[in-house]
Amino acid sequence: MLRRVGLAKRVLTTNRHYSTRFGYAHSRCLVFSDFGQPEKVLKWVASPPLCMNPIEGVYPEKPEFTLELGTGGKSAVPGNEGLVEIVSCGSKVNPSIRPGQWAIMSGPNFGTWRTYAQAREANLIMIPDKEGISPVQAATISVNPSTAYRMLNDFAGLEPGDYFVQNAANSGVGRSAIQIGRLWGLKSINIVRDRPGIQKLKEELRSLGGTEVITEAEAKDRRSMAKMTGGQPVKLALNCVGGESATNLARILGQNGHLVTYGAMSKLPFSVPASALIFKNIHCHGFWISAWSKGNEAVKSQMIIDILGWIRDGKFRDIPYEITKWSEATGLETLMEPVKRGISEYSGRKGIFLMEDD
Repeated sequence: MLRRVGLAKRVLTTNRHYSTRFGYAHSRCLVFSDFGQPEKVLKWVASPPLCMNPIEGVYPEKPEFTLELGTGGKSAVPGNEGLVEIVSCGSKVNPSIRPGQWAIMSGPNFGTWRTYAQAREANLIMIPDKEGISPVQAATISVNPSTAYRMLNDFAGLEPGDYFVQNAANSGVGRSAIQIGRLWGLKSINIVRDRPGIQKLKEELRSLGGTEVITEAEAKDRRSMAKMTGGQPVKLALNCVGGESATNLARILGQNGHLVTYGAMSKLPFSVPASALIFKNIHCHGFWISAWSKGNEAVKSQMIIDILGWIRDGKFRDIPYEITKWSEATGLETLMEPVKRGISEYSGRKGIFLMEDD
């Protein structure tokens, strides 16, 4: 599941029109009027555009279709993540919020695949200090690193020296979990699919702080797994794959361990062995950062500050990404290329739209 990120550089707050002190802003966006395959339903609009799942209509949080975008019928703008720069504020906006400041989305379905937008204060989390932080780093902080942070912090009561295990360890969340775990003194067993160049990938994840990096096949060897941990129980398992891979995580967990599912890349259900439930008393949970964010605004803001601090201090490395530049001259075909790649292949890189000043 590769999520495409909209990186907007300009946003209006609390104004009812797309207007700034410089005059009216001409906004260009990608929109869709019905759910379906992104390459079929996305279209280009030049007026007042997560990821693929909301566009396909298979995500629990669905965007609101509206007539306000100037299209013939109701439509919506995709894009959950992003960084915005304030260009104008309404008279009732908190005076601490000023043009030039950066902010990220406080929740899903903001619609970041556009060059301009208007928002309320509640839609945004302000970046208190952008010194030493790149726009890409700020834009990609609210989902992958935040998901990893919460799962390591909120389940199993992990302490320095404890083990956790995860599949899809080379994903954005996986790479974040490795690094946050290292910063908190945790040990990690990181499972990846076998592939050409697997040794290079293993070395890369170890360089991030992964204690052990193994393939799905290697993870099935119980004796080898016990030897890796020195017999120390694994307290937490992070599942993004589902299917047989998730079932294997349940088997790896120790007594009273916690299995947390936050994704289903294989799109396959999984079973938990009865022995793991009865004799090891493992606990199964689901986690979704969008649902967690509601009602945890203050905690989320502090978490963002923590992660930004690690980035600023050079303790947290960027996840791999690829940029598609978006300017006034950019056509629909150019913007659709990364969308199509996100559907047809798994590149291991996060896609980012970078809006450029015209």
